[in-house]
Amino acid sequence: MDIFANLALGFGEAFAPQTLLYCFIGVFLGTFIGVLPGIGALATISMLLPLTFYVPPTAALVMLAGIYYGAQYGGSTASILLNLPGTPSAAVACLDGYPMGQQGRAGVALLMTTYASFIGSSLGIIILTAFSPLLADVALSFGPADYFAMMLLGLVAAATLAQGSPVKGIAMVLVGLALGMVGTDVQTGQQRFTFDIPQLADGISLVALAMGLFGVAEVIASINRMGAGQKAKEKITLRSMVPTARDMMASTLPMLRGTGIGAVFGALPGAGATIASFMSYAIEKKVARDPSRFGKGAIEGVTAPESANNAAAQTAFIPTLTLGIPGDAVMALMLGAMIIQGIQPGPHLVTEHPELFWGLIASFWIGNIMLVILNLPLIGIWVKMLSIPYRILYPAILLFICIGIYSVNNSAFDILLVLIFGIVGYVMMLLRFEPAPLILGFILGPLMEEHLRRAMLLSRGDPAVFLERPISAGFLAVTFALLAWALVGLVRQQRAQRRAMVEAGP
Repeated sequence: MDIFANLALGFGEAFAPQTLLYCFIGVFLGTFIGVLPGIGALATISMLLPLTFYVPPTAALVMLAGIYYGAQYGGSTASILLNLPGTPSAAVACLDGYPMGQQGRAGVALLMTTYASFIGSSLGIIILTAFSPLLADVALSFGPADYFAMMLLGLVAAATLAQGSPVKGIAMVLVGLALGMVGTDVQTGQQRFTFDIPQLADGISLVALAMGLFGVAEVIASINRMGAGQKAKEKITLRSMVPTARDMMASTLPMLRGTGIGAVFGALPGAGATIASFMSYAIEKKVARDPSRFGKGAIEGVTAPESANNAAAQTAFIPTLTLGIPGDAVMALMLGAMIIQGIQPGPHLVTEHPELFWGLIASFWIGNIMLVILNLPLIGIWVKMLSIPYRILYPAILLFICIGIYSVNNSAFDILLVLIFGIVGYVMMLLRFEPAPLILGFILGPLMEEHLRRAMLLSRGDPAVFLERPISAGFLAVTFALLAWALVGLVRQQRAQRRAMVEAGP
């Protein structure tokens, strides 16, 4: 069967009334929980997993998948309006989306994120459909040394996310690495840096860290403005939501680059949408003619990561469906849902259950069209949230954060962690330290350590393995090129400052 016959089979399954209904339920719930701060796709899918016992396999997976990529659509909404990421992968949208909202361009930012989400998802689906076997082979060919080199590249790129000194960016990466080491060592079973606190045995919650650094810190910073609303007081009309031609031109190439980055990182087990969005932002900042615009409302700083995380959300199904290897916790739940239905994910899934595999892919097209139809009319409602007074808005935000954090692990300790990280985030704001490199260091650190130790075990302690493999050697070459680029830029900046001081005189 060729690809068109496979898609015909898939659309026949996806257009079944029951499948359409569950697809709509999934994308609607995904958008809703993506917009709400503190409640993510992981918690929602966990709560709905028992429902899959009573739903046909295709309909169940279509609904769970709709929640996952629907949350990617809605996650940036709270980032733009409230500086509070609805999902961890939307944390990077705070950097430029929130400044756009404060400049009165919240409608444009939300419309462009919807457009970027659709472009990223659509291209991701095309890649998933046409190149799934090829991308699966590439992901399967990666060894521990290759993964380590890729993670190292991500950490070096993370330092460029800082708005101020690169030294501060590196410092935040190191803090993220240290926080990522908290918990139980996978290989030895020994607890590290838990300080005899049982709740830290499983490590620090990423959701708690992200919500604390971005959400609670903003609430604390806004305490002295509790009686006010947001700056955008003007009425948001449909015309004000329409982007300018300059916005479209500035976003076209970044969206394509973001889609490519998201497609690659989504297909790699252990990478995912969060890493893809941060990497996309870092690359856009590197290739920009004026990097100083980032963090102040640059449209490409919103659209590129948005297309990246939505493309990654689609291609993340490649290793899960074709290899039986979940790329993240959400994909692990998807894997569990298939096993509950008696379906074994892996290379034989396409041939043994073609109606499920291609029906799921076809539902991605239908679900993304539903999301555009749902998001565009509701943009005005989200923007009107800007006028809600802080004394009403922020207590509600804190309530949603507490409910969302508690629902993940049913742990009151996670709520305490959110409060602690919120205070730390506020202090970081005062000292002008950016939280984004810390988040990426926290995500990449454990993965990097795991692959480093595995590579060294396989090579019997010979570090030359990182240079012998072409893939890892290529990643290391790019890493050192980035370091050299950053060093040259720092030297030029210092020379310019010295020249200015000499010209100014005593």
